[in-house]
Amino acid sequence: MHWQKTIEGNEKRSLLLLPKDMTVEQQIERLEELTNAVLANQADLFLVNIKIKPTNNVKLFVDADNGITIETLTQLNRTLYKQIEESGLFPSGDFSLEVSSPGLDEPLKLNRQYKKNIGRYVETILKDGGKKEGKLVDVTDDGFVIEIETGKGKKKETKTESLLFDQIKSTKIQIKF
Repeated sequence: MHWQKTIEGNEKRSLLLLPKDMTVEQQIERLEELTNAVLANQADLFLVNIKIKPTNNVKLFVDADNGITIETLTQLNRTLYKQIEESGLFPSGDFSLEVSSPGLDEPLKLNRQYKKNIGRYVETILKDGGKKEGKLVDVTDDGFVIEIETGKGKKKETKTESLLFDQIKSTKIQIKF
């Protein structure tokens, strides 16, 4: 499973906002290169997603195997902002940069994200429209296993179900109290 590149609303994007002869996809590829170079020295950090809005608002989603701090995100933002500015990716300097961790509203995209969330409850929407909810208990290269509880009290039953990544439309973390 690879991280995803997202281009929001760029079908209406003015060509004046793009560097000469550079597509949005090329901008995202360059941002990916810059980000991965910065993350290379920090093995537990990884790039999840890049979004560029038509206003040159760049959003980088970075995560870590053991959680990521605001201080780390702030340092990444400062380092990457300077590198993006120096790279000439946005020649007129008209861009903004947000570096954050994916929130609970963002679906899991990478195998590493699934692994780091073992033991948490997830809601998975299948490509066929079905929905599965349960506790994430294992992750493999091609899928994951959830533990599903049914019934209450003495009639409570627990079963496991394996799901393949190619069957999944999206998976989100669920907060259970």
